[in-house]
Amino acid sequence: MAYTTINKSSLHMNTKLYTGNGSTQSITGVGFQPDWTWIKPRSTAGNHRITDAVRGATKQIYTDLTNAENTNTNGLTAFGTDGFTVGSDGGYNGNGVTFASWNWKANGAGSSNTDGSINSTVSANTTSGFSIVSYTGNGTNGATVGHGLGVTPDMMIVKNRDNGSYAFTVYHKSTGNSGAMFWGFTDAFGDYSNAGYLRNPNSSTFETYFTNHGNAINASGDKYITYCFAEKTGYSKFGSYTGNNNADGTFVYTGFKPAFVMIKDFSEGSSNWVMYDDKRSAVPDANINNRIVYANTSADYEIASGSRTIDTLSNGFKLRGNSGDINGTASYIYMAFAAAPLVGTNNVPCTAR
Repeated sequence: MAYTTINKSSLHMNTKLYTGNGSTQSITGVGFQPDWTWIKPRSTAGNHRITDAVRGATKQIYTDLTNAENTNTNGLTAFGTDGFTVGSDGGYNGNGVTFASWNWKANGAGSSNTDGSINSTVSANTTSGFSIVSYTGNGTNGATVGHGLGVTPDMMIVKNRDNGSYAFTVYHKSTGNSGAMFWGFTDAFGDYSNAGYLRNPNSSTFETYFTNHGNAINASGDKYITYCFAEKTGYSKFGSYTGNNNADGTFVYTGFKPAFVMIKDFSEGSSNWVMYDDKRSAVPDANINNRIVYANTSADYEIASGSRTIDTLSNGFKLRGNSGDINGTASYIYMAFAAAPLVGTNNVPCTAR
């Protein structure tokens, strides 16, 4: 049995759906004051927009574009005690458009961190294993940055805020230190040292690595934002599995009923970053979930895809489709967060829907 100190996962990560009104509105019901909010239109095409409390609510970046950070005073305008406020920008609040927002709790605007050879500003939720790290590059290969978690991160995602030529660069423990993947692209894991990548995380820092230039992760004077995750029993899981190219697919044990899952093929490439959550399930109060969006593209609405179906169970998820995006003959990484632990410290067992 998987026991956890986080009996109510939704106090740290939660999906909130809403419908835009074309003006301004406060979105409540998140369950906490979010420090990282990711918003995507569901009923129309539109970019994935990310804001956080360290950079400031109006500073937006995209998972599906390489664009530099910009200020949008009509987008997400403020974080509130139970959600956030959006303005008139159609990408956040188009009239009649349905939206998904994925929200994580860190620790507010953050504070100075002097671990490593580059000072950083860190907003860390050590209970849930999530931190937001802001730093300015010094152009030094092998420079280290403090992340504030007190344990080794299992996944890290970094973005150059100033240079619009670079996508989010992803480190995952299952692929290791010799390369990277990118949120904005479908490429497999590989050695992209011309752009640089993060590696060698430990309990206090991570390392920036590059061969020819490090613009993606550590160019001198450029500003960067990194989102760091450390696995917590019964709440989050960062792992890998091998697909079997069959509708009776691989079962992935997480130790909790998933509320959010992202999957990416890392061995063959040309596949999407597929996102699921428990609020957009195709059949209410059922295990089946085939309502997907792709983190790497804005072109698609939310779609229902039978070949990309998963079952969300009390202790993990099972692949029910044979799409190469989630269950071909490739190897896959995933990140998952809990709706509820399999068993918490309150000794209450979780059940599937």
